[in-house]
Amino acid sequence: MKIEKFEDLEIWKEARELSRLIRELTKKANFSIDFKFSSQINSSSGSIMDNIAEGFDRDGNKEFVQFLSIAKGSNAETRSQAYRAFDSGFINEEEFKKILEKTESLRLRIKSLMIYLKNSDRKGNKYS
Repeated sequence: MKIEKFEDLEIWKEARELSRLIRELTKKANFSIDFKFSSQINSSSGSIMDNIAEGFDRDGNKEFVQFLSIAKGSNAETRSQAYRAFDSGFINEEEFKKILEKTESLRLRIKSLMIYLKNSDRKGNKYS
């Protein structure tokens, strides 16, 4: 299958799933009352998918790699915030482990895509 838009990227779909999971968890009664933290973790998880999308539509590998790097950082931020949520009793161990699994999978996939793009002969429409 040819990838023509960011919605075709499996990595974007996986980031979207993580963002959706975080959104659901922050609706829980004890989590939802901490507005600042709830907003922060929702923002970082959404940033992962948003930066993948923005980088893809920049039409150049160099810029895509730059945005993937930002997405990777947002992924690490979400992972760290999961520890805070677990330590605060906002999420249970099963939910915590699910976030850790998803963020680790995304970390590896983002890293692999960055390496692929850096080594690719195809540089995108901007030839960067």
